[in-house]
Formats: sequence, structure tokens, C-alpha cells
Amino acid sequence: MRFENIRFATNGPVAQITLARPAKLNAITAEMVAELHLAMDLAEADPDVRVIVLRGDGRAFCAGFDLDEVDDGASVDEVRTVLAADLDVIMRFWRSPKPTLSAVHGYALGGGFELALACDVTIAATDAVFGEPEPTFGSGIVALLLPWLTGPKAAKELLLFGTDRMGADRALDLGLVNALVERAALDDEVARMARRCALLDATAVRLTKRAVNRSYELMGLDAALDEALEIDVQIETTDTKESRAFLSIVQRDGVAAAVAWRQGRLATVSGQSGAPVSPGAA
Repeated sequence: MRFENIRFATNGPVAQITLARPAKLNAITAEMVAELHLAMDLAEADPDVRVIVLRGDGRAFCAGFDLDEVDDGASVDEVRTVLAADLDVIMRFWRSPKPTLSAVHGYALGGGFELALACDVTIAATDAVFGEPEPTFGSGIVALLLPWLTGPKAAKELLLFGTDRMGADRALDLGLVNALVERAALDDEVARMARRCALLDATAVRLTKRAVNRSYELMGLDAALDEALEIDVQIETTDTKESRAFLSIVQRDGVAAAVAWRQGRLATVSGQSGAPVSPGAA
């Protein structure tokens, strides 16, 4: 089966899905969303597949949703439809009846970070950089899994105080990744972990994953994600003087220039300086 934005392959009991837009740091497009659903359908329907591995091609795992696809003239309902589709593809990895494993190197930002969080286990290279830069861009969080995994203090720091570039060591400390390895060893470690999973009783694994996920459902995870999505719709469709100025700079000079403008504007107010480097997606 032909894919344009991802690669899909099976190797015995392991299905591998590779995000394959390396020139764009694997930024997620609507076409990629559709292909991810198709790949998950194939992996879940294959009785020989026992574990699903998600990875990224090139220099990064995934730098988030492709900002080039943002439609500034979309209606509220159109924005809601797009964001709901984005949330759905992320949560495919959380809700899949088969265990999911993400292999992260380089950037894992915004929607890419959320994809990694949605997987059952995450193995990261020491060069991995995690974060939710959406508030920097004036956007909301599509899949607000972070507070469920870190607790409110760390989540609010990462989301509300501009800590949107987090090294792999801190991600490990916060429990957002399961293990760190050198970049050169990432593929071997992921293969080893996938093989360990594949050797277990498939029915026991499937039902145990269901039991763990059900615990979060009973605590209100699904309702909270739906409510957060509605807030994201509000963020994306609220027009302010600041958002208009930011957007005009994006359209004229690009995302990096707009982020620099915002940081420079705030530096004037706060007396601080310095702007993070933006990979251009969220």
C-alpha cells in the first residue's frame, strides 16, 4: 500500500510507523493524519502484529502540526472539526488495543510531543527535546495529556511559563519517557523493548492495557480532553490585537520572525531578553 507522508512496515510481531516528512521535521499535515489512521487500521487488524512502534525520519521525531496548513479564515465549526481530527489521531495510540511504543530523537514538540505522550511507552535519545510551544504561537493544546502524566505543577510550568524546550533528562525525571539511550543505540533499544512485549501473552497484554486506560477514563480523562479541545477552539478563534499583529508578521516574515517579535515585545515589558529557536511547527 502506498503512503506519501509516512512509511509502514511489519517485521514479524512488530509494526513500524515512520513519520516521513524529514524536510519539514515530520510536521503533521491533514494527509499525514489520514495515513496514520490507515496504518493503525492495518496494524490493529493484523493478527500477527503484537506491538506498534512510532518513530520519525531524519533529524527529528516530530515538530508538531504543520503551521502552513492553518486556515485563518476558517469558521468556528471548521476549526473544531480540524482540531477534533487532530485529537483523534493522537489518541489512536493511547486507545489502540495493541501496545504502542514511541522512539523519540531530536524535536518532539506540540502535536509531536503529544503523539509521544499518547504511546504506552516512550524511549528517547539523549538528544531529544520536548515541549509544548503552542502558547508562544497563540495556540492551544490539542491533546492535553500532560497534566495527567506530570501533575499540575510541572504541567503549568511547561505550558504557562514559556518552558517549551525541555531536555531529555528532565522528561525522564518527570516520567514522560521510560528510558534514555544514546542516539546511536535508540533503534536497538526500541527493537529490544518491542521484542520483550511481543513475547508476552497477547490477550493478557490487551486486556491489561484496557484496564489501565479504563482507570483513567473513570478519573475523567476523556471528558477533560473534550473540554480542553473546546477551550482550544476558543483560543484559535478569539481575535485580539496581539493575535492580529502576530499573524501579520507570520504572513509577512514567517513564524520565526513573529516569535522573535513576541519575545522582544515581552522583553521590553519584563526587562528580559532572549528568544527560543522555533522549528516552525506546533
